[in-house]
Amino acid sequence: MKVGIDIGSGTNGTSAMLDLEELLATRLLVQGNSGSGKSHLLRRLLEQSAPWVQQCVIDPEGDFVSLADKFGHVVVDAARTEAELTRIASRIRQHRVSVIFNLEGLEVDQQMRAAAAFLGGLFDAERDHWYPVLVVVDEAQLFAPSAAGEVADDARRLSLAAMTNLMCRGRKRGLAGVIATQRLAKLAKNVAAEASNFLMGRTFLDIDMARAADLLGMEKRQAEMFRDLGRGHFVALGPAVARRPLQVVIGSVETAPRSSSPRLMPLPETAPEDVEDLIFTPGPEERRPVIKRPAPPPPTPTADILAQLSQPRPAPEAPSEPVFEIIDEADRDARIETVLREILEDADAAFRSDAILYQDFLVRCRIRRVPGEPLELPAFRRKLAVARSGVDNATASSDTWQQALELSASVPEDVQGVFLVVAQAAVTGAPCPSDAALARSYGTHSTRRARRLLTYFEELGLAVVRTDFRGNRVVAFPDLNCETAPGDPNLPDDLADEQFAAE
Repeated sequence: MKVGIDIGSGTNGTSAMLDLEELLATRLLVQGNSGSGKSHLLRRLLEQSAPWVQQCVIDPEGDFVSLADKFGHVVVDAARTEAELTRIASRIRQHRVSVIFNLEGLEVDQQMRAAAAFLGGLFDAERDHWYPVLVVVDEAQLFAPSAAGEVADDARRLSLAAMTNLMCRGRKRGLAGVIATQRLAKLAKNVAAEASNFLMGRTFLDIDMARAADLLGMEKRQAEMFRDLGRGHFVALGPAVARRPLQVVIGSVETAPRSSSPRLMPLPETAPEDVEDLIFTPGPEERRPVIKRPAPPPPTPTADILAQLSQPRPAPEAPSEPVFEIIDEADRDARIETVLREILEDADAAFRSDAILYQDFLVRCRIRRVPGEPLELPAFRRKLAVARSGVDNATASSDTWQQALELSASVPEDVQGVFLVVAQAAVTGAPCPSDAALARSYGTHSTRRARRLLTYFEELGLAVVRTDFRGNRVVAFPDLNCETAPGDPNLPDDLADEQFAAE
């Protein structure tokens, strides 16, 4: 079905139509300096297409929440855990609800992490829910920066990977990216290059004008035209809007943003003497009670100080108790194991980042009065990986399991938990964990990622994966001289847990 969206008028006075079905297949990039009308353009596009397609707006400043009153969008506040945002995004795709993902009030690092979790949930949705969605990302240079800035490296990598998935691989999953940026030079090139439609607004920097002209296939001398564009004027090009560069004036909108451009206002008429009172006289909420400090004691005479210094120093008394607390290492390890079990009993713990789990671990250790210095983050990750394997005390004391721990140290930290889960099944002769169980151990909902980890272990020469005649999977560890029992790889996670309990 072909649906034309009226985004404004062209230079010849005719309506500038945007083919919505073509846009879903080819994506859109909007560029313009602050005040060029970029957000107005996005609002026009969202209002005109709202009756025809599901929409998800990544809104860093909360400007688009006003769409909810007019068009029924649901406002999703980003002040939630990453696991919650991922599950919410999955349900959004399942029920085809248009939403505004409001990131207002969060720091830049938190905005990048929240956007990465939300976009990851949209991207990892089940195949049955791959309905077409218009994903609009305002201020895209925040989420896909071209270079490292003052934000944490892990937050930047997560956000950049999510934006790359949206623009590069999202089309087959029904995700149509519409990204808007103030500076093309600050936007990652592999994200911008995936768009086939462009709307370029006013810009003044030479590097941005040159890149905009290059994307539109214009000569460098024609790039000067971007300085002369008025507010709300854009140059359009792409299969969804125009086959040749076309200057477009964006039409009016039905809703208004919560923030607007600054406008001149007359100064208040106040007498000069009143102005001084307003500035120099504290208000009632600023007044603090005056605290009178006692007078300092008189200085000690010099003769008394010399007399005190000349006196012999008494010998220190031997401490009746040890200076440092004697720590029972066995009791400390037992308490740490208890804390780790409490954390893993939470069903959402598998899908939380190690940093969040580490903070929870430190708080629980203080509550349980665990003696000694707290574990460092690398040691915590190691103990958490061992705890996730579910190994019992008898197996943990065996030589085979100790050898498995040594082998796990040769794989990256983030996959050690998955390796130990499979190794534990091999050491105890339990059925091979299902794809869903391995995905939970890895902290993802994607079973394909879990299967790739088994292939990765094979490439390292640590394991051999085979399938029996019934289609069940068996994983053998040549270095441990043991293998798992046959297990159904398609078994749901809860059924897999019941099978292990029965064994």
